[in-house]
Amino acid sequence: MTDALTLDVLHVDKYIVVVNKPSGLLSVPGKGEANQDCVVSRVRAMFPNCIEQPSVHRLDQDTSGLLVLARTTDAHRTLSKQFMDRLVGKRYIALLDGVVEESGGMIELQFRLDPDNRPHQIYDPVNGKNGITRWRKLGIENGRTRVEFKPHTGRTHQLRLHSSHEKGLGFPIVGDRLYGTGTKPGQLKLHASTLRFRHPVTKKPMEFMTPAPF
Repeated sequence: MTDALTLDVLHVDKYIVVVNKPSGLLSVPGKGEANQDCVVSRVRAMFPNCIEQPSVHRLDQDTSGLLVLARTTDAHRTLSKQFMDRLVGKRYIALLDGVVEESGGMIELQFRLDPDNRPHQIYDPVNGKNGITRWRKLGIENGRTRVEFKPHTGRTHQLRLHSSHEKGLGFPIVGDRLYGTGTKPGQLKLHASTLRFRHPVTKKPMEFMTPAPF
């Protein structure tokens, strides 16, 4: 894992920071002193003039990959609106624990938080929120399937549930502690590999890519 107070920074200017988050590191602070080390705390330590709450989107602790953070209030507002309006392009790479026969398609499932088993999400076609993901099979590797995900919505654990549920692809992501057989942080084979958005000040289209570390 990346050493404390450091991050793999792909881009920085006066308004934004783009980082490649390692698996096992929180995006934002959690509850308790032991869960304060995160992308936000490291960005604020590296760039002291950053706003107090620079996060505009998150990755699960066990998911690795690209995050953009705002350094100013105006940049935060503009980036947040892009995410809210679904104007941000995102691509993920995952390794599933089984062989998927289909070549690709669209997954659309409704799910919600299980209040008796937080933060687990459960399928609920009546009360759940709709999650939509386009996917494509990239190959088979030793009985596992490498896939590309392009989420159209950003629900909690969306890709993990769309992978594991029988109405989705039917196989959990390798190393998933909630929906598969993972046992500790840092094992999940899910990587946010591409991120596209417009710069909040210059309005220039920006695209960042990082290869999956698995």
